[in-house]
Amino acid sequence: MYWAKTRPSTTFDLAASNMLACSMDDLPGAREAVELTAPNDDGYAPLAAAIAAHYGVTADRVVHAIGCSGANFLVAASHVRPGDAVLMETPGYDPLEGACRLMGAVVHHFERRAADHFAVDVSAMRRALTPQTRLAILTSPHNPSGAMLDRATLMALDAFSAETGVPVLIDEAYLDISLLLQADPGRFGRAASVSTRLISTSSLTKSYGLNGLRCGWAVVPPGVAERLRRVRDVMDSVGPAPVDRMSALAFSHLPSLAERARRHVTRNLGLMRAFLAAHPQLETFVPLDATILFPRLAGATDAGAFAARAARQFDVTVIPGRFFDAPAHLRISVAGAVDNLTGGLSRLAEALGAT
Repeated sequence: MYWAKTRPSTTFDLAASNMLACSMDDLPGAREAVELTAPNDDGYAPLAAAIAAHYGVTADRVVHAIGCSGANFLVAASHVRPGDAVLMETPGYDPLEGACRLMGAVVHHFERRAADHFAVDVSAMRRALTPQTRLAILTSPHNPSGAMLDRATLMALDAFSAETGVPVLIDEAYLDISLLLQADPGRFGRAASVSTRLISTSSLTKSYGLNGLRCGWAVVPPGVAERLRRVRDVMDSVGPAPVDRMSALAFSHLPSLAERARRHVTRNLGLMRAFLAAHPQLETFVPLDATILFPRLAGATDAGAFAARAARQFDVTVIPGRFFDAPAHLRISVAGAVDNLTGGLSRLAEALGAT
């Protein structure tokens, strides 16, 4: 995350993964909805109800947070103490691990292998458990590869949690847009909708283009929300009222926001598929069903030098795989503006041609 905030800027940025930002005109009634107060001591009730309806659960299982990262932090802080162990996927998203280390936890890993299409091997998770393990963390779509967890895997994770007593957090920040892109969406689902044992975290950022609201949430098992809310008491206590009001409004327009995002990403993924077909040096391992992908640079043990050269000489940014503990790979986003993607892919093609 520090690299993302301090890296040199380029004209074409294929690293930033936020959905193409909405304007005020994309959210009818937004200007009228802005007020400076709202009753939100333990969450703004209309927003909690909207999130609950989105998951098909009761509102008492919903906890508000500042973005999906804030929700992940609340889960970690309410489940982990110094000396505990956390089980986490690799390749993985570094801030998830950082939050657990900040709590004083020891982080153990299980591998999601490119050769296995970055699938989750629940037996490998069991082998990596220790008596101190208090939480397991995954992402779906997998950050960085974009691989999704299907319902069968979610039910296997439910059984894992039931057998071991270890809660399972699934960061689903990119999931909603990926569900919209599926030919068979019934194969997949939101973790907390599939199982009352699994924890889902997400936000309005990566799928709907509302990054500025920083509206995030956790959907937790029955009886667990109180722990997260008491953790929030010593962090930011309550959410900003204007944001809560506008976020609740956004949920009332979610179908139109989702369709806007679906059309945009469908076009961008078409461009990306054509690019990959023309550049076999970038090897992919999962279907392109997410706004992020994690190709391996053929013949490279560390793609970092290529990423640095692409930025310096060709004015395009991609993320080196070393930040996800997979140095031969690059993470690329297709969520941004079409002009940024077309220009960025053109420059990336030049960089690949120069290797």
